[in-house]
Amino acid sequence: MSAELLLEIGTEEIPSAYLEEGLNELRRLAEACLKENRIEVTGNLRTYGTPRRLVLIGKTIAEKQEDLVKEMTGPPKTVAYDKEGKPTKAAIGFARRQGVSVDELECIETAKGEYLFIKSKIPGRPARDILAEVLPKLVGNIPWPKSMRWGSVGFSFVRPVHWVLALLNGEVIPFEVAGVKSGNTTRGHRFMAPEVMKIVDVRDYFAKIEKSFVLVDQKEREQVVEKLVIEAAESVGGKPAKDRDLLSTVANLVEYPSAVCGNFDRSFLDVPEPVLITAMREHQKYFAVYDGEDRLMPNFVAVNNTIARDTSVVKRGHERVLRARLSDADFFFKEDLKRPLQDRLEDLKRVTYQADLGTSYSKVQRFSRLAEYLGGKVLPGKIEQIKIAASLCKCDLVSQMVTEFPSLQGVVGKVYARIEGQPEEVCAAIYEHYLPTKAGGQLPTSRIGAVVGLADRMDTIIGCFAVGLEPSGTADPFALRRHSLSIIRIVEDMGWDLSLKEFIERGLSISREEVEFDKGRVFAKISDFFKERYKQMMLRSDYETDLIEAAISVEFDRINDLRLRIEQLKRFATESSEFHDLALTFKRVTNILKKQEKTFEVDTNLFKETSESVLWKTFQALKDDVYGCLGRKDYYGALGLMLKLRKPVDDFFDEVEILTKENEALKANRVGILQQLSRLFLSVADLSKFSI
Repeated sequence: MSAELLLEIGTEEIPSAYLEEGLNELRRLAEACLKENRIEVTGNLRTYGTPRRLVLIGKTIAEKQEDLVKEMTGPPKTVAYDKEGKPTKAAIGFARRQGVSVDELECIETAKGEYLFIKSKIPGRPARDILAEVLPKLVGNIPWPKSMRWGSVGFSFVRPVHWVLALLNGEVIPFEVAGVKSGNTTRGHRFMAPEVMKIVDVRDYFAKIEKSFVLVDQKEREQVVEKLVIEAAESVGGKPAKDRDLLSTVANLVEYPSAVCGNFDRSFLDVPEPVLITAMREHQKYFAVYDGEDRLMPNFVAVNNTIARDTSVVKRGHERVLRARLSDADFFFKEDLKRPLQDRLEDLKRVTYQADLGTSYSKVQRFSRLAEYLGGKVLPGKIEQIKIAASLCKCDLVSQMVTEFPSLQGVVGKVYARIEGQPEEVCAAIYEHYLPTKAGGQLPTSRIGAVVGLADRMDTIIGCFAVGLEPSGTADPFALRRHSLSIIRIVEDMGWDLSLKEFIERGLSISREEVEFDKGRVFAKISDFFKERYKQMMLRSDYETDLIEAAISVEFDRINDLRLRIEQLKRFATESSEFHDLALTFKRVTNILKKQEKTFEVDTNLFKETSESVLWKTFQALKDDVYGCLGRKDYYGALGLMLKLRKPVDDFFDEVEILTKENEALKANRVGILQQLSRLFLSVADLSKFSI
């Protein structure tokens, strides 16, 4: 028989940004908990949520645990019984520990002989009893970005808990969490239906909660919000900004949405559009409105958590609040324009970037030099523009506008630079040097912006590693993991043939003029850091670990070449029926060379066996063609040529004692042959990394 599970945790308002992930974790923890406790779920668990409640529903939960069958092996029969067949202390002790009599013990034949054996069955307990024990811990284990404690309750949760509804087939699951006892009641909308309601089952819950002005399904609520926002914008002949993130945020701020379209003074349209949108979006969670030609209108849409008795009053309230915000933005904008961006560079001397790394001004000077170096490698005709963009790109950080609206860094700089008449490519670079702003985010299209962004990020990584601020565990306060991935992605996207090693080396040299550190040690750490981030990125792109390791173990310098090498290696491994044999052959070479510390030259006069001569001649005939393929980045072709070495190498191993003890010169010569072969193989990939 199956049962219905209904769990609702009623709380004070949960932050919008926390809700979705909190519900995902609630479902994940519940699935793991039920599985661990052998409570079968034949359907899917569902989670729903609003700012005031987290809901877990399972409609096909087993009413009792599955029975547990335990099989235990005891001591050997020869130890368990004496010569007369009577049980010894070993048998008696084993039976006692298993809770059975000696007569119930059996014998089982194993590879080591006969052993005592017992098979017992433990009946499953009622699911309601199990849930009463595990649900409090489950609720407490939901991870939140920030939790809180309240009153004298020794319980940490995202917000104070006010009620707990917990039913299994309509019967209360008795437990207590955060000092609140579970029951069969819930509450509706805080303002429009705050009364306590008794719930019978899941169907009753959904019926009553909807009548109580709560849209508990977050996806349905988001659709309703979107529909209301569109309708409100259409009332003034406009359309709302397409903003899925804002839509999701607003949907998780309300339980029963309504929308109203307001106005603001048309004179505010003189303020740059990004500033207006940010003021509406981030501070007030309002939707901007556009006309049919995608021009910003002096309107906005606000979403409320109640049905207003008089929408005109609500509208005026929103307009009054936004007017103050836009007035501030207008004031900051006009004040900022009184000073050109370049004049603000000196202001960065008063801003501490990091205690051991100096001021933001010092950072700009460092990465400006690094950007100039990088520009010489990839954009030699744009050095002056790169220098200008690098010197200006952080100046808006000390503007009044960015101080008030931090998310506008780069955006404001671009606007101000354009007003000052800077070249458009410099303006674009000031904004785009921040891209991508998040994992998987949009990459810069401006090549100058890409150069400045690469230099800025590399300076951050180098500085942090130099002063011991590298990431540890989940802690990464300077987002170094994201910065390294951004560098990799940008270089790939731009298609630049850039040496990562030289880039790091140059950055280290610049930083050492200001900060003292062990250059070699920091270089090794940063190189390994980039290699690990690249590996993780490629794993997420569905490349196999063996494949990635084979490529990055032999060469990790030119990012674009790496992906090409991996893709061709993957194609060869997939298409060639001899690939695994080739990899196995190379493993044999690698195993022989593991303990060889010296490098030996090859003397053909020392060849004694035919297989030595054949192998060496085959190698000499192929190596130039292989290196020619490598010069053309034809790794697939190089691997194809190397297949011709497989049989000669195998014959060499089969017919020759390589590590002979009779003649050291002969041994060194044969090892030298394998060292030459190994270098050739490793010019493409370390095939020993493949699991064969």
